[in-house]
Amino acid sequence: MPSAGLSTRRAVQLTALLALAVFYTAQLAGALLPNVPVFVTASLAGLALDLYLTHKQPGLLALLGKVRFDVTTRQLLRDMLIVIGLVRIPDVPPDIERPLTLLLLISYAAHFLCQAVAQLVRRTRTLPVVTRNIDASALGLTIAPPRLLARQPSRRLLRFSVPGTIGLVLSAGLSGEEWGLIGVSCTFLLSFGGAIYLGTWMLPKKRSAGEREALAWLDAWLADYRPTVGMYFSGGTTSAYQANMWLSTLAQLDGKPLIVLRERFMVQKIDATDVPIVCIPKVAHLMHLEHSTLKVLLHPANSGKTSQVLRIPTIKHTFTNHGESDKLSSCNPYAKAYDQVWVAGEAARERYQLAEVGVDDRDVVEVGRPQLTPIQPYAGAPEGTYTTVLYAPTWEGWDGNPGNTSVVLAGENIVRALLADPGVRLLYKPHPMTGSVDPRAGAADQRIRAMITEANAARGGERRGPEAAAELERRTAELDQITTTAFRPRADEMERMKVQGTPEQGRAARVKVATEAWEEAYWASFPEWEHQIVTGPRPAIFTCFNQADLLISDVSSVVSDYLTSEKPYAVANTSGLDEEEFRRTFPTVRAGTVLTPGAEEIPGLLEAVRNPEKDTLVQARKELKIHLLGPSDPPSLARFNAAALELGAEAEARNIRVARRTAEIPGQREADDAAEEAEMETSVPVDPEDAVTT
Repeated sequence: MPSAGLSTRRAVQLTALLALAVFYTAQLAGALLPNVPVFVTASLAGLALDLYLTHKQPGLLALLGKVRFDVTTRQLLRDMLIVIGLVRIPDVPPDIERPLTLLLLISYAAHFLCQAVAQLVRRTRTLPVVTRNIDASALGLTIAPPRLLARQPSRRLLRFSVPGTIGLVLSAGLSGEEWGLIGVSCTFLLSFGGAIYLGTWMLPKKRSAGEREALAWLDAWLADYRPTVGMYFSGGTTSAYQANMWLSTLAQLDGKPLIVLRERFMVQKIDATDVPIVCIPKVAHLMHLEHSTLKVLLHPANSGKTSQVLRIPTIKHTFTNHGESDKLSSCNPYAKAYDQVWVAGEAARERYQLAEVGVDDRDVVEVGRPQLTPIQPYAGAPEGTYTTVLYAPTWEGWDGNPGNTSVVLAGENIVRALLADPGVRLLYKPHPMTGSVDPRAGAADQRIRAMITEANAARGGERRGPEAAAELERRTAELDQITTTAFRPRADEMERMKVQGTPEQGRAARVKVATEAWEEAYWASFPEWEHQIVTGPRPAIFTCFNQADLLISDVSSVVSDYLTSEKPYAVANTSGLDEEEFRRTFPTVRAGTVLTPGAEEIPGLLEAVRNPEKDTLVQARKELKIHLLGPSDPPSLARFNAAALELGAEAEARNIRVARRTAEIPGQREADDAAEEAEMETSVPVDPEDAVTT
């Protein structure tokens, strides 16, 4: 189905390109022959096609823009051909060509004037910081101007050109000057009026604070809020989950939490939270954090911009990662750049020691995984008719290692074996980045989804009543209302800052309750026999853990997190290693079943899940859980919080020591200046004429 959709889209784009070429050719031919019906039809059809492409085919427009055939060029060409037609058509009086052409040029000048004003307005509305959950009204935030005027020059040009093009074509077809004058005058007035209207956003009442005032406001807010511990995050559009998994933990720490971002788009990618968010895109402005009370920054991911914040010496930095696995990415050499590395348990400490990547063992702190609290413990054999199996493979990674993901070499075999068992309900939750590097992974993922859809159609059975779907819809609306902010379609970054000021009191608690209610309604809306393809941020992976009796995954943090439940699990081995070496290389596999690419072990694995007396790995899972995630007492959150407080105290002590040393230097300089001045007063003055010059 996806490939068919892709083929259809390409066919539409090719047809549109061919139509553009035909219309321009017909317009030129109609002007030169001249042939009025062909000329008029081709001119209007070309304009209509351009309007369609602008709204429905942004991908094709981007491609045309790369070859310098953008909207402006196409409209200029269209109008130029119309002027040629006015000259060539014999019934058109020759004295109307010059004023219409002049008026047309003036209308283009008005368009470019509007575009220049739009650029100025956008600059004044682009602040050096972007905030959320912070009252930034002191910056003079205002609503955004219409998007058509401020941010859509292509659509603006085309829409405003409609009356001018129609008027000129009517003048050519009806041999009357008035139609062109009226149409082009309307185009001019629309563009010029738009420029004047946009200019009102430059007036004091609509203009926000400048860069200097905004940075001064940031310093004042930091001094008033006095943050103590924060999370720093920088990444791409699909990486926000790496930060979102730490939101609940950050919110529960002692002190004043803060989220520091670097990309403007990321402000809206962060999930619902009451924690203040500050996005500081420029590195020079980032240095304002140095003079704040912020003492600790948590880093859930490495990025190219991480090194910039590490320059701030007043803050202690710790790498928390966004998950732990036996992969080399979990012991990246970059980790030695941080003051500390916080890991879940002893296994990660050993991983860094064995990797010898420069991380001092004294800087490794075991804090557990506070996010795993919602995961329910093992409750024995599956109850009911079906055994729920969660297949959650990871993505292919950047290095091309076939052992990274099982989707390509083993995924279809695993799913086929599970679907062959009539007592299995499959939950398939692929990694959101599956197929982003290796197209084979994306293709295998689509084939797996098709297999599951086909199995559901063949299985059939009684479905839930309409009341279940209605309940899910109601819970979804409630959750969306709490966790999302409704913006006007034309809202820009500044307007979103204005809307997303200080959050309502108790919103975090309401979000938690609404999320739990939504999850219950979600699972209740499906029949127990139906296989599920789970994508998107909801339901979360931990909720899938609670539904599952068995996990099948790859060498990834999913296995480590699932172990907190002590339920049976299996890991696919597509690395090319034999089972003994695979278990020795990847410690997280030690308490699980190893699946070969053919997935022949599935029937025996399901038998052990359904009959716990045949499960020989129960004790191994208990021991490995402690080894990977640390002890359950004291709770992980308590250990995490204690580590944050201790690291903050180290930062405070360091800053005090440095302040004392720097305070001594000016004092010594003052003493030296006083001594030198006294010496000059007692010395014999030198006659300037006796001084030696060089």
